Amino acid sequence: MRGGEGFLTENELIKKCKKGNREAFNRLFEIYQSQVVNIAYGMLSDREDAYDASQEVFVRVYKNIGSFKEEASFNTWLYRIIANVCSDILRKRQKNSKVISISNMSDEENDMELPDDAPTPEENMELTERQRIVKNAISQLRDEYRIVITMCDIEDMSYDAIADMLGVPKGTVKSRINRARNALKKILIEKRELF
Repeated sequence: MRGGEGFLTENELIKKCKKGNREAFNRLFEIYQSQVVNIAYGMLSDREDAYDASQEVFVRVYKNIGSFKEEASFNTWLYRIIANVCSDILRKRQKNSKVISISNMSDEENDMELPDDAPTPEENMELTERQRIVKNAISQLRDEYRIVITMCDIEDMSYDAIADMLGVPKGTVKSRINRARNALKKILIEKRELF
């Protein structure tokens, strides 16, 4: 990369970003873009909204990087921004519609989750249908539950990391995850589509 930004550590990139260096910001964007989109997709269950959210996340990172304290974890700071942006989008959705549906997912989004080594088309169809049902159920959870379920069960983050990122005690995270899983189980049992 021009200017050597490709060889800088994360802390060096952040210091350069704080000074307004666009190359450094572009490198930070390249490093984190797919991670941000994937986390947003897990929270929003909509690919287009996830891309919109990622753009907003990086706008906020660019505007607020000066307030980032370098002794803290950049990942933690970034996840808080992602969680806030996704919560804003979910609140707007709820204002516009009482029911959030992902039934209009494009074929591309359905295919995205299929494993490459699936032995039969029937098994792929069954897996896709189960994923659709689970995503639909997750989309019906309260925002605070949807965020922790995504972070824990989809992104495989630890309770400590989630607590740090959301700025809540670890016990609160455990409680929310437990409630979220119970609520999810209840939704799935009521639908009886997985059984």
